[in-house]
Amino acid sequence: MSQQTESKKNTDTAKWSGSLGFIMAAAGSAVGMGNLWRFPMLVGENGGGAFVLVYLICIFLVGIPMIIAEITIGRAGGKDAFGSYKALNKKWGGVGILAVITSFIGLSYYAVLGGWVIRYIFASVTGASDKGSEFFQTFTTNAGSQIVYYLIFMVITILIVVRGIQKGIESSCKIMMPLLVLCMLVIVVRSCTLPGAEKGIEFFLKPDFSKLTPGAFLAALGQVFFSLSLGTGATITYGAYLGKDQKIVKSAGSIAFFDTLVAMIAGFAILPAVFAFGFDPESGPSLMFQTLPTVFGEMPGGKIFGVIFFVLVLFAAVSTSIAYLEVVVSFAVNTFHVTRTKAAVISAGLITCLGIPCALSFGMWSDIKVAGKSFFDLADYLVSNVSLPIGGILACIFIGWVWKSKNAVREITNEGKAEFKLAGVWSVLVKFVLPVLIAAAFVTSL
Repeated sequence: MSQQTESKKNTDTAKWSGSLGFIMAAAGSAVGMGNLWRFPMLVGENGGGAFVLVYLICIFLVGIPMIIAEITIGRAGGKDAFGSYKALNKKWGGVGILAVITSFIGLSYYAVLGGWVIRYIFASVTGASDKGSEFFQTFTTNAGSQIVYYLIFMVITILIVVRGIQKGIESSCKIMMPLLVLCMLVIVVRSCTLPGAEKGIEFFLKPDFSKLTPGAFLAALGQVFFSLSLGTGATITYGAYLGKDQKIVKSAGSIAFFDTLVAMIAGFAILPAVFAFGFDPESGPSLMFQTLPTVFGEMPGGKIFGVIFFVLVLFAAVSTSIAYLEVVVSFAVNTFHVTRTKAAVISAGLITCLGIPCALSFGMWSDIKVAGKSFFDLADYLVSNVSLPIGGILACIFIGWVWKSKNAVREITNEGKAEFKLAGVWSVLVKFVLPVLIAAAFVTSL
């Protein structure tokens, strides 16, 4: 078999085994560490239950319509992010390139956090992570440890992606996603039964509208975009492997539901424990790597629950990282006609070269700044604040004004074989409402 034939086999003819496999994989790409620390943090900063209500509204108004849009582009184009845009309109392939670049940079720094999670699993077993900020500082400033765990996480990601769509990505997500929810429920039970946990539960569920500012609405919108991995090309790439007989609207709703479910469970798992021990729920990324290990160290049976927690975080991290890598691999296979294995190894190697400076930016290279930011912070800023919203805006413009929403609806309904009762509402949202909302969030983030 020629190399070109092999590459075609790996992409053009690859399909999910069914809707469940697609939903688990796409939900996995969306469910990541952002659900586990960023959502509880934003809830803490923006009025507790009031922010939750706004977030849920944004999921319906923005999240689900955008998921439908990206799946539709992928299934209609039938290729990677670049190939799908180009297949529908030759002049718009650049939007797909932006998505590939986004995933490339995104994985380079996301894998740093993934490496931390692996280290914290072992540290939770030994109890070393109980020291909180002291352990975090010691670990992140150790260049050797940073690189070793970074490489371990990248190898895990590569091993899954090289196995292909059904045997690799789909099979792993079918295992990891249910286990993630199960592990989180175990943490929820323990967290909510701690003395003083009721304060965290009340904070999470009781709206405080006095703290609900216009900035909170934009924060909720940004979290929806960040949480669902919109603009990374992952949903488009995964959508290309979706059969014509599988319902896009139903799948999009299921993906959004699963992602939101995990975010809500994370709130119940983290906030009650944080309040029970008197820690700050607004402490951001340090909530996961400094505050929570300290909490686990102080609670009865905390070592066991610490291990469970970081294992579930690893599941979330890997399910997202394989989506990032698949976006790049699919592009490489289709564009350069190489095998999936070669594309995965070379792509991951290049991503690792870019990511090592991100890993070292917490230690020996912490004083090196680009535009006033460390390598890690710069990569995060370019992805989260720039390329994600720009990709989302361009996707809406493409569907609404270039490819035309009527053609998109025809693809969504599979030429009228599937029902889409809100097609008119969706078209208006994509053409007029979503670009304005995303642009507002984009400008604010800058």
